[in-house]
Amino acid sequence: VQLVESGGGLVQPGGSLRLSCAASGLTFSIYAMSWVRQAPGKHRELVAVISSGGSTNYADSVKGRFTISRDNAKNTVYLQMNSLKPEDTAVYYCNAEIGVFVYWGQGTQVTVSS
Repeated sequence: VQLVESGGGLVQPGGSLRLSCAASGLTFSIYAMSWVRQAPGKHRELVAVISSGGSTNYADSVKGRFTISRDNAKNTVYLQMNSLKPEDTAVYYCNAEIGVFVYWGQGTQVTVSS
């Protein structure tokens, strides 16, 4: 199983980024997919999750600014991030989970700074 994130980078406050996570080696459509972030010196934080059926949930800190979506035909999950704030700076990880099976990507850095 491989999860490969892309789309991170440096953006100014108020800007936008779209992260992608391409999955291979698993039956993508049956997995719940999540985005988790970790800022320096902090614990990992669940940002957003989308179920196999398309239901979504978000951390309070990103509600109304971030949108998670999935394209089962492309085995890809996305995170659209708008109105970015400096406190959104972190490494963002993609996660696939079903039952006891949990897989992680290598992460992509997002830096929000002027």
